[in-house]
Amino acid sequence: MDFHTAYYSSPIGTIEIKGNEDGVSSILFQDEKTDPTKKIDGSLKEVVYQLDEYFIGIRKEFGLKLNPLGSEFQKRVWEKLKDIPFGKTSSYLDISKLLGDENATRAVGNANGKNPLPIIIPCHRVIGSDGKLTGYAGGLWRKQWLLKHENDVIFGKQTELF
Repeated sequence: MDFHTAYYSSPIGTIEIKGNEDGVSSILFQDEKTDPTKKIDGSLKEVVYQLDEYFIGIRKEFGLKLNPLGSEFQKRVWEKLKDIPFGKTSSYLDISKLLGDENATRAVGNANGKNPLPIIIPCHRVIGSDGKLTGYAGGLWRKQWLLKHENDVIFGKQTELF
């Protein structure tokens, strides 16, 4: 089945969204400026609507049909990431323990880094066991922005997370 593509202008840059009737398959950050898609295919309209709500601070959970492509292990990790509450963080070790193998932190980190649906599957909420920010496929500055955004939504703009 063919995938539809839309470009969404967010506070952290242009986001390319791909999906179809089977669900949203990928969200990719674009480093170059791309004009937002004016006419959006029906299968992607709800994604854009929910991203709008997230970025203005009224959506804390996504209710979308997802269709990420990955291995069974990656999909298990991504399912655990969806359980991290809005405005909270978890570590790679925490996720490994939830999967039943605390020695799987590297594999969890690798799966986290290959998450095709950042923001919706909140891989930005995974930090190092020492509480420090670790890599993010969209760039560490975006991860910091997303965590601060969620913190601001919960607590107001007076607190600084990092």
